[in-house]
Amino acid sequence: MKKAYSIPLCSFLLLLFLSHAVSQSLQRQEQTVLLKLKKQWENFTHMSQWIPSTNSSSHCSWPGISCTSNSVTGLSLYDVNIITPVPSFICDLKNLTDVNLGHNYIPGEFPRALYNCSKLVNLDLSDNYFVGTIPSDINRLVQLQTLSLGGNNFSGNIPAVIGQLQELRNLNLGGNLFNGSLPPELGSLYNLGMLWLSHNGNLSPSTLPSNYTQLKKLTKLWIASSNLIGGIPESIGDMTALEYLDLSANNLSGKIPDGLFKLKNLSIVYLYRNILSGEIPQVVESLNLTIIDVSQNNLTGRIPQDFAKLSNLTGLALFMNNLSGNIPEGLGKLPNLIDFSIYTNNLSGVLPPDLGKYSKLRTFEVSSNRLEGKLPEQLCSGGILTGVVAYDNNLSGELPEGLGSCSSLTMVKVSNNKFSGTVPSGLWKSLNLTHLMLGNNSFTGVLPGKLAGNLSLLEINDNKFSGNIRIDSSSWSNLVVFKASNNHLTGSIPSELTNLSLLTTLSLDQNQLTGELPSHIMSWKSLNFLNLSQNQLSGQIPAALSFLPTLTNLDLSDNKLSGQIPYQLGHLKLNFLNLASNKLTGIIPRELENGAYVNSFLDNPGLCTSSNIIKLKLCSSLPEKRDKISTPYLVLIITLGTAVFLLVVSFLFFIIRGHWSKNGLESKWKLTSFQRISFTESKIVSGLNGNNLIGSGGFGKVYRVPVNREGDVVAVKKIWNKNVDHKLEQEFLAEVEILSSIRHSNIVKLMCCISSESSKLLVYEYMENRSLDRWLHGKHNQRIVSTSGSVHVISLDWPKRLQIAVGAAQGLCYMHHDCVPPVIHRDIKSSNILLDSEFNPKIADFGLAKLLVKQGELATMSTVAGSFGYMAPEYAHTVRINEKIDVYSFGVVLLELATGREANNGGGDEHSSLSDWAWRHVQDDKPIAEALDPEVKEPCNVEEMCLVFKVGIICTETLPSRRPSMKEVVQLLQRCSRPVMGYGKKFSITEDNAAPLLKNSKRENVLEDEDEINFASIV
Repeated sequence: MKKAYSIPLCSFLLLLFLSHAVSQSLQRQEQTVLLKLKKQWENFTHMSQWIPSTNSSSHCSWPGISCTSNSVTGLSLYDVNIITPVPSFICDLKNLTDVNLGHNYIPGEFPRALYNCSKLVNLDLSDNYFVGTIPSDINRLVQLQTLSLGGNNFSGNIPAVIGQLQELRNLNLGGNLFNGSLPPELGSLYNLGMLWLSHNGNLSPSTLPSNYTQLKKLTKLWIASSNLIGGIPESIGDMTALEYLDLSANNLSGKIPDGLFKLKNLSIVYLYRNILSGEIPQVVESLNLTIIDVSQNNLTGRIPQDFAKLSNLTGLALFMNNLSGNIPEGLGKLPNLIDFSIYTNNLSGVLPPDLGKYSKLRTFEVSSNRLEGKLPEQLCSGGILTGVVAYDNNLSGELPEGLGSCSSLTMVKVSNNKFSGTVPSGLWKSLNLTHLMLGNNSFTGVLPGKLAGNLSLLEINDNKFSGNIRIDSSSWSNLVVFKASNNHLTGSIPSELTNLSLLTTLSLDQNQLTGELPSHIMSWKSLNFLNLSQNQLSGQIPAALSFLPTLTNLDLSDNKLSGQIPYQLGHLKLNFLNLASNKLTGIIPRELENGAYVNSFLDNPGLCTSSNIIKLKLCSSLPEKRDKISTPYLVLIITLGTAVFLLVVSFLFFIIRGHWSKNGLESKWKLTSFQRISFTESKIVSGLNGNNLIGSGGFGKVYRVPVNREGDVVAVKKIWNKNVDHKLEQEFLAEVEILSSIRHSNIVKLMCCISSESSKLLVYEYMENRSLDRWLHGKHNQRIVSTSGSVHVISLDWPKRLQIAVGAAQGLCYMHHDCVPPVIHRDIKSSNILLDSEFNPKIADFGLAKLLVKQGELATMSTVAGSFGYMAPEYAHTVRINEKIDVYSFGVVLLELATGREANNGGGDEHSSLSDWAWRHVQDDKPIAEALDPEVKEPCNVEEMCLVFKVGIICTETLPSRRPSMKEVVQLLQRCSRPVMGYGKKFSITEDNAAPLLKNSKRENVLEDEDEINFASIV
């Protein structure tokens, strides 16, 4: 018997020994492969613990490695800064089933070496820099359950063979550069639980394949921003497992299928930014719904009563539709409702009185409807309400007293209603309040001396406020806009008001103010709009007004002002001036005697003019003291003077004519002057030679032309030569029309226009330091030799960059908000921002600029213009644009200033831009300080640079509606500016006040709540 059992035992022991030997050999081989990976990817931070060991299975404890039975089955190196391609030997890890290399910087094409991983089940290569096409034989990976390739730069068609990977549970192809259309073959992936195809904007317009609705196990369907057209299939109601649906930002039309809101498991629906029409389905059985966003469509009819049954609902966004009727009262009783946005519809009736009583309401936006009655009393009972946005309705009564103790409020916008009574006392001083807009109501009471310390915008115009203006300057110090016109305010303008250094707009017109204008106003460095008309102000116009560098609108009409107009007032670049109906005397300053101010001095009997342009009597008709010169001597002086003058004119005529003939300049030139100039057209034309050429482009050539012996020079843009192109002529006329009417210290000055049959010239002030891009991306230093012979090196350090950011923002803000009509530049970029000798910026090149027909009305453009890296995403897809395209472009300029990178520099990827790179940097939670330009980054300015970077981020939001206005951009940058620049108090950046700026900033390829950016919390 012993002999019978001894042979099998030996065999077993031998088998065990061989198995152990094979296992150890495999483990040693795997350890060797992993160490080769470490060397290949050179990631010593994350792989620092990948250290060789005599223990053959030690690698199973290394970070990013998972093992089964001491053999590597999982490789997870997510977001570890891998920058080199996937090596060919990766599948020498024979038992590999899971590979996660997402959120790195891996370049190259799809790694076909992965085909050798025969056991591969889950593959994640998302958010890298892969290019090219997805292989047409990717179906070789037959066991795949997860395929995640989103957030790359894959192009070409989405391979139809993916539909053959029958084991797939999760498919992520979003955020790529695919063209073609959505392959219907994906509808045969019957095991699929998640399908993400969003943000493939290069896809051809196509309908949603109807067989996608056959995916009975699908829980998440996400195809936002992918050029979908047509209707949503009625059969979508058959997708019984569906929990999450996002078809937003497409061009879907037709009705919302009745069956959609009958899906029992449905919890989130995003259909915003389409052209859906008809009514919202009135029968709602999806009681698990938490978010419904069907905003920005063409929906009509009523809000379904069944929405009041959705006890789990947290967000309801119905804004910007054509909904009508009453708001279901039951919505106010929903226990979890947080965000309620129904603005810009035709809704009527009263608001649900219980809104905020049973849930912690955060967002309340009901503006631009036809609502009546009172605001709900308990809006802020939950203590997290950030805004009350209810302007443009017919609401009445008093504001809820509870708003006075709502410390979470950042904005209250209730203008253009029928509210009355006094404002809750606590509201004026609410801790976080930044915007308080009460205009065009019937509020009464007096202004408090103390306001909320963060308040930047206060509008109380067109009400019945009375009493004196009392100011605690410390609490008013952050005020940027103060509008209090058409009230019953009395007393004098307090001197404390002139200490508000951030103030840009001050309107106190149509009140009963008395006394003299304040003369100590030098703190108003940012003021660009001042209206004190229709009061009872007296005394003289202070000359100090002339030293406000950004003032563009001044209205002091209908007062009792006397004395002369300060001659310095002519130095201002005023777009609007009105001094009519006062008691002013004397002569009008010569600089103000032009057609722009033709009606600005009426009803001042003591004023006279030396020009026929102004509608006043000529000064020669006024009694004046004459020198006692006898008539014969006077006649003799006049005769001799005339003779000398004619002799000089004749001599000059022959000299100039001879010079023209010699140089072939006998063409007839017409000069139209927009400024006072000291040169002739011949001086300009003769300077258009090769020695003076400084630039050229599609528009023509630019010359630097000296105009006098004192060394003054001008810049001359020659638009074209003999062959006149209609399009170029239109651009020329556009630039002349715009620049001749614009006067702002941060916009390049057009001095005159010179034209002939063969050439057209624009003459500008010359900007000594040329364009911003030459300093940022060309030679960073410029050597300048002083008169004493010493050499100085001037570089574009951070203070200069910040100065440029603020100045350029002010110029663009003027174009958008102060020009009538507003101007869209359409080609803002660093090469179109010119710098004078003191590095003050001026916006130039208005060849692409357009005037908005009406304020707030979209302009329709016939062509797409602009420059790669600066163009807003909507610019390439629509001809209906607004001023937000300039905001996007300016955001790119801010990112250039902060990072030193070029606009088309997306981290080495030719298909990616600086804004894409910056957003990825933020979304990957990388420190912003790492993105800053090392050439100017110093400990003392990192905070300022970070804030400018963040402002660039919010300006380059994908959705135009989420970008700030240029007024808000100016406010942000001025808070950041150094006191020596004269822009007021420096903004202190902390975690608390910086966090909201990026927390709510998002591009559409980030799956987050669709909250609008709360700019009020930023400024």
